[in-house]
Amino acid sequence: MWWHPFQYGYESLLNLFYPQQCSVCRRSLLHREGMLCLHCLNNLPKTDLHLYQENMIMDVFAGRLLLAKATSFLYFTQTGMVQELLHELKYRNNKELGIYLGKLMGLELENQDWFEGIEAIVPVPLHFKKEYSRGYNQSGLLADGLSEACGKPAWHRLLLRTRNTDSQTKKNRIERWENVKDVFEIGSSKAGVKHILLVDDVLTTGATLEACGRTLMKSYPELKLSVLTLAVAKDL
Repeated sequence: MWWHPFQYGYESLLNLFYPQQCSVCRRSLLHREGMLCLHCLNNLPKTDLHLYQENMIMDVFAGRLLLAKATSFLYFTQTGMVQELLHELKYRNNKELGIYLGKLMGLELENQDWFEGIEAIVPVPLHFKKEYSRGYNQSGLLADGLSEACGKPAWHRLLLRTRNTDSQTKKNRIERWENVKDVFEIGSSKAGVKHILLVDDVLTTGATLEACGRTLMKSYPELKLSVLTLAVAKDL
């Protein structure tokens, strides 16, 4: 269309004075590159766990939560590129990155028909005070990107967090469960729900996702439940 050359010129001029940077390596992005440069995009530590019905994510919840399927998109390590992405997403106000990463994993899974049967995407909620302070829920951004990629609706208020809990970071498995076991409740109820995908940013012990899942199963006893996280600890 006639405006494309102008748009390209405007973007080029804008990038000249305010160059966009890769969210991992900080190299200036080329025209048409997304939030990641091609080098970082091609070197993302993908798990490919979605290719297997039985995998390490399903094992985490075995005996704790009955799941239809579960996977994580990337492997997380304390000093790797996924750590950088998570910090950028959670602590540096990079909302656009959350949508972008949600789209990335959505397109990857959509290619394998992984979303077949799933009716809606439900992000793990933040307490309203924390969400207000941060300005967004990072899991909600991932859910929005997923929704755009796979065409399933994102239900942001189906689950609510009723208490502003302490950080899980330095807690052990038992302490994490005690911290979150009674903090979720159903918000805007949906009739006739059959299969929901729970989405979170990173999986460690699975305590938060288990607490969310149990809350959903209490209200929807016949519900099929699946789990997807952006990342999983590689040494889980």
